[in-house]
Amino acid sequence: RANGAKLVVVDPKRIKISEQADMYLAVKPGMDLILAWAIAVELERLGAFDQTFISQHVLGAEEFMAKARQYTLAESAELCGVSAEDIRAFAALYHQTSPAVIATGNGLERNQNGGNGVRAIFALPALCGKFGVVGGGLIGGSGNAFPRTGTKLTRPDLIHEGTRTLNILDIGRHLVKQDLSIPLKGLFIYNHNPVIVSPDQNMLRKGLEREDVFIVGCDVAMTDSMKYADIILPAATHFEHDDLFCAYGQPYLQRAEAVIPLVGESLPNTEIFRRLAARFGFNDSMFAASDKTLMDEAIDGSDARLKGYKPSEIPLTEALSMEDTSNLATDQDHVVLFLNQMPKTPTGKIELKSDYLAKKYGEEVPRYNHVVSDFPLTLISPSSNKMITSTFGGLKVNDETPPLEMNPVDAAARGLEDGISVRVHNALGEVFLPLKITEAVRPGVLCSPKGSWFKTTSNKQTVSALAPTTKADLANGACFNDCRVEVVAA
Repeated sequence: RANGAKLVVVDPKRIKISEQADMYLAVKPGMDLILAWAIAVELERLGAFDQTFISQHVLGAEEFMAKARQYTLAESAELCGVSAEDIRAFAALYHQTSPAVIATGNGLERNQNGGNGVRAIFALPALCGKFGVVGGGLIGGSGNAFPRTGTKLTRPDLIHEGTRTLNILDIGRHLVKQDLSIPLKGLFIYNHNPVIVSPDQNMLRKGLEREDVFIVGCDVAMTDSMKYADIILPAATHFEHDDLFCAYGQPYLQRAEAVIPLVGESLPNTEIFRRLAARFGFNDSMFAASDKTLMDEAIDGSDARLKGYKPSEIPLTEALSMEDTSNLATDQDHVVLFLNQMPKTPTGKIELKSDYLAKKYGEEVPRYNHVVSDFPLTLISPSSNKMITSTFGGLKVNDETPPLEMNPVDAAARGLEDGISVRVHNALGEVFLPLKITEAVRPGVLCSPKGSWFKTTSNKQTVSALAPTTKADLANGACFNDCRVEVVAA
């Protein structure tokens, strides 16, 4: 910003970074697709499209825009909650700025329009030709930057034809309604706290309470989910074993070794599964592979960015950048899409129209799905700075019941006062929370952080009890941001 850069924040909640923003767009949850379409139409009106870039590098631009043009600017503004004036202002700023970069955070995909919302956001730099320059284009998760060789670990070749795959969102229903031809009789819960984080918490809790279902749990903490287990296998923390670390949001690959001995009877997941495999009679050498072997199979050691190191032997003092361009034919010291790196799509282009997504999800181009509900308020449940994962719910700092944030307009309409206890409810459940009236959330939107344990409740229900088990448009993920509720005084 000291050099003249402008910062725009798009979020239903006025998060901390918005205090530094030049523009803040309080989009309604799940309406990123509508907002991105509106911006695209306005950019087209401004003559901001790079037709040369589109013709060379973009597939399906006209089909994408045909969908976007279905809504007038006024209709889009009404749907997404961002004023027409702000949409115009953002489009003008984006058009005039180079380099311009869009960074998408985590969570906006958790709704019935989530995948297509991300697609529409990613379309903006494609249509405007914002790629090909340092600092321009997109910033997303860094996971795909690493030369992972996951099939060597997951061994899909060992899966028998016809083996069923169940969506974790449906496990509660399967347990309670017993609607599978081969019923669930056993569960292995590891690296997960489902009774706290899964949608429709009450259904899952009821399923886990079945006495005839054998449950094995494996975790580093005695979470609420572990309390339903018949047997608990204590897992080791990352401080207790060697591992490779592919970063979440930055491009460095690192190796770490244990810094403390194993605590009590805890074991790394790898050793737990080695021992289970042996007890089940799986004697093939693959089931006894050492951690060192697994590290070398997890990452392509021939990749030039590893500088000749075997993955299991990366020096502890090294952090290997996946943006190293020494092996590329370029004089740039950055990996820049459309400058020294091209898309690895089937067509080699940015696919705004996708045969792959059409075949897998029926979503050739983005389309909008309207969420229907009898409840007027949208509840979002992001992470908090005290709890990025529900594993931390057991810490003393998270003993208190989290607040429910509500806009003053919504509070006044319901005669609610700051600090009182309120009942947040829908057809799936009810949660009792202290009310915090604040303009940090837009009208029509409520916010209460996820991950709190049952100890913070009076009825063994947290915000997950209110979340639906509907599935997102792409990849069938959870739709937490489609949660609709009403609020009354407790």
